[in-house]
Amino acid sequence: MKLSAVDLSPVPHGGTAADAYANTVAAAQQAERLGYSRFWVAEHHGMADRLAGTTPETLLGHLAAETESIRLGSGAVLLNHYSPFKIAELFGSLDALAPGRIDAGLGRANGSPAVDRALGTERRVENPDEDHAEKLEAVVNHLYDDYPAEHAYADLEIPRSGAEPPVPWALGSSPSSAAIAGELGLPYCFAAFIRPGFAVRAVETYRDRFRASRLAGGVDEPRATVAVNAVCAETDHDAARLRAVAEASYRRMQRGVVGTHPTVEEAIEELGEVPDPTPATLDADEWPRAISGSPETLAGLLDQLADRVGVAEVMIQHVVGDHEDALRSHELLAQGVGLDGR
Repeated sequence: MKLSAVDLSPVPHGGTAADAYANTVAAAQQAERLGYSRFWVAEHHGMADRLAGTTPETLLGHLAAETESIRLGSGAVLLNHYSPFKIAELFGSLDALAPGRIDAGLGRANGSPAVDRALGTERRVENPDEDHAEKLEAVVNHLYDDYPAEHAYADLEIPRSGAEPPVPWALGSSPSSAAIAGELGLPYCFAAFIRPGFAVRAVETYRDRFRASRLAGGVDEPRATVAVNAVCAETDHDAARLRAVAEASYRRMQRGVVGTHPTVEEAIEELGEVPDPTPATLDADEWPRAISGSPETLAGLLDQLADRVGVAEVMIQHVVGDHEDALRSHELLAQGVGLDGR
């Protein structure tokens, strides 16, 4: 199995965005050493005191200088806020900084009404799926210089490295995003940590709707991965203790408090106890919002989930209260899966 990681750049307790970015750099460098396939960073708005990952294009430019070989990308740049040409320019620039190792992860999401107003985003679009599909296609056409000669944008240029152009990925957490990715023939990443109950249906929809791409940056066969919230520790109990942060964070989100990460101790107090360890074998219809375990247990759990949707790569997203615990989790998981680090 291949492993990748997505980092939200959480601001540590008592820290700043500078600390968050330093931690993200350290995590990317570690992922590269351990043999992770790709490292993505996120875009969240309006909660920078908790999540500093607001501008993937800025952070990826820095990561390009701090890494050598791992693929870097966005999970995701939110297309509904920007023009496709501008997005293509920023990924072309990143490609020039890290030739041949950039993933253009493209998604959509609305923030709070205040965030959308500040970003100049129209919250109500008549045909949101059609609009998103058109924007995805436009980004890919700009990235691969694939507009026909008579098109108004045919003469527009973006920065290029001369190596493989950025690889476009459609990201989402619903069957509708899966259908769009399949119809365009783009690689697809499903965010199972957001809507785990839709994982199987979404990936099935992607494959059912897939068509060999007519886009220069598309693929001829389905290529999917899933992003899972997972944390690893030496024992199942220790890992469940760390998973308390994800469980408490989700409960807060249900109350409308988004993006906060309690310490392990705070999380256990809020939950009333340490969560039970994730069972080593999941029921056929069970896909937890977050999973945990020792290296052996967690590797087995990821195998089960990957087999369920037929993917060969899993992306790890975690909510862990302490940066050192997070790094140790990635290290132990790499051991459990058997990654060939350098």
